[in-house]
Amino acid sequence: MRPFVARGGVPQQAGSGVLLSSAAPTRRVAHAMSEQADLAESFLRGLQDRICAAIEGIDGKGRFEEDAWTRPAGGGGRTRVMREGGLFEQAGVNFSRVSGSPLPPSATAHRPDLVGGSFIATGVSLVLHPRNPYLPTTHANVRYFEASKEGAEPVWWFGGGFDLTPYYPFDEDVRHWHNVAKDLCEPYGDDVYARYKRWCDEYFYLKHRGETRGVGGLFYDDLNEGGFDRCMNFTRDVGEGFLDGYLPIVERRRDMPYGEREREFQLYRRGRYVEFNLVYDRGTLFGLQSGGRTESILMSLPPRVRFEYAYAPEADSPEARLQEYLKPRDWV
Repeated sequence: MRPFVARGGVPQQAGSGVLLSSAAPTRRVAHAMSEQADLAESFLRGLQDRICAAIEGIDGKGRFEEDAWTRPAGGGGRTRVMREGGLFEQAGVNFSRVSGSPLPPSATAHRPDLVGGSFIATGVSLVLHPRNPYLPTTHANVRYFEASKEGAEPVWWFGGGFDLTPYYPFDEDVRHWHNVAKDLCEPYGDDVYARYKRWCDEYFYLKHRGETRGVGGLFYDDLNEGGFDRCMNFTRDVGEGFLDGYLPIVERRRDMPYGEREREFQLYRRGRYVEFNLVYDRGTLFGLQSGGRTESILMSLPPRVRFEYAYAPEADSPEARLQEYLKPRDWV
């Protein structure tokens, strides 16, 4: 692998259009949709560049290494991973554009009419695992998807969001995170933040633990209302807004001292991240079911983690305080 060199945030040229399926209802519609995939891809490639450059800038030591890959069934991507940086124990920022047939079960669970169809999916997904327990783990994802099936109109939609997983939470940080989310949603409707905040709380929930994965943020899927341009603009704002939400928190907490107790608690709580990603996460399931690249899919898992049988924090301790945050709350 070679070190990633930032390209100044300039999106690379999008690839040539790919027809969804030779059996699509009309070639004109299928071609128009593939042009939409090209537009999404161009933005997403540039977004990966900009996020990697920003993370390298704030880390100060670590550099992303790029691992370009191709997928025999169609498409490929660029996996970028930073390991043992100054602040980040591991950070991964993935770009991919894949296509194939048939759609995997995770993509048709809520769309049985598309079973057996073909698809194009492109997106950027990132997970950042800081070393300092006072810095929260975070995840963001923005994606575009289109599918077609013989005898049916092709369909497209956007999805994405971001969420925050602190171990030692600060109200100031959580409010800032949610205010950024609310502000970027406001131009698209008075109820958008409330709907996508609630969706995030419900999606990133570990049913077997009875707790949320963290303090939430935004989550949305199946977005196509208002036309392609509107949905694309919203998804762009979510992707770009992630850095506005996260980097100020890093600046506030990066130099906080910690010891073995905080580190051990962080490693224990990272186990919840593993549980969610392997049991519930639809992106992980889609990647594995569609024959994606395993190393890139599981890049989201923390590099170090521990599990402990029947762990219970001391009463009234900073570790016990975390439980107060692992349930939905109005932060703005």
